[in-house]
Amino acid sequence: MKFTYYPLLAAVSLASLGALTACSDAKNATAAESNAATSSALAADSAETATIATAGNATAASVGNGGSPATIPANKRADAATIIARPQVPILCYHQIRDWRAKDSKGAKDYIVPVEQFKAQIKMLADSGYHTILPDQLFAYLTTGAPLPSKPVMLTFDDTDLDQFTVARPTLDKYGFKAVYFIMTVSLGRPNYMSKAQVKQLSDEGNVIGSHTWDHHNVKKYQGNDWVTQIEKPTKQLEEITGKKINYFAYPFGLWNPEAIPELKKRGMDAAFILAEKRDQQDPLYTIRRIIASGYWSPRTLHNSMVQSF
Repeated sequence: MKFTYYPLLAAVSLASLGALTACSDAKNATAAESNAATSSALAADSAETATIATAGNATAASVGNGGSPATIPANKRADAATIIARPQVPILCYHQIRDWRAKDSKGAKDYIVPVEQFKAQIKMLADSGYHTILPDQLFAYLTTGAPLPSKPVMLTFDDTDLDQFTVARPTLDKYGFKAVYFIMTVSLGRPNYMSKAQVKQLSDEGNVIGSHTWDHHNVKKYQGNDWVTQIEKPTKQLEEITGKKINYFAYPFGLWNPEAIPELKKRGMDAAFILAEKRDQQDPLYTIRRIIASGYWSPRTLHNSMVQSF
């Protein structure tokens, strides 16, 4: 798997619920990633749905996860250099799954995948023989070399948007795919966002719930009690909702700093996910890369970006 680095632009944090329009409306967050990945591909590919030659099994396989972090002793885990040397698994990051509106900006459309486009992207993954994996499987692979299914991919959804439940969930179910939902707790139960019951249902159905802060505040700006407000309390709330330990975290805007890693460890996180920045050489488990699945991407462009980026 080949590594391609796409630079991130600086992002502004969301200060209040009134400012919450999900990552999709943070115009300066990571639009450069999608533009860099697709500028040449889009010229030839246009907006039409492309057909990818199929390979392998079209159904997501269920395989053993190789052990959760709690079952893998620290002395049995690989060192940072070994983890970084392992081939990266493609990890896609989705936000809103809905049709574009007239008021949506050009930058916002990177984060808003039209419904039929999303369905075509997921169908491409299934037809091409990809198998979805979950964080415990990825953790075991990175730390112990545990085997993964053929053509593994991880699907992640940020920000608690309702369409992730009403549109994405049944689409993934059609192919037996599971996903990771990084929940921003301030929005729970608000219009156009998931309810606590829906989050619990996703968890009960075999998906993984991760923490995505209280109100999407930029981790780089945390001071004082922010670690409690933004990470500790929301994580405990998610554990109460799901009845399960919350082990995984996604940085708002994909932006991180070294100071965040010990704070996440203190609060029980076993791994954390960024976007297209470089990984930390000392703690690569806390800077696992993802790429934004752009609303501009046809299935062919998505596939090409996965191959080029990981």
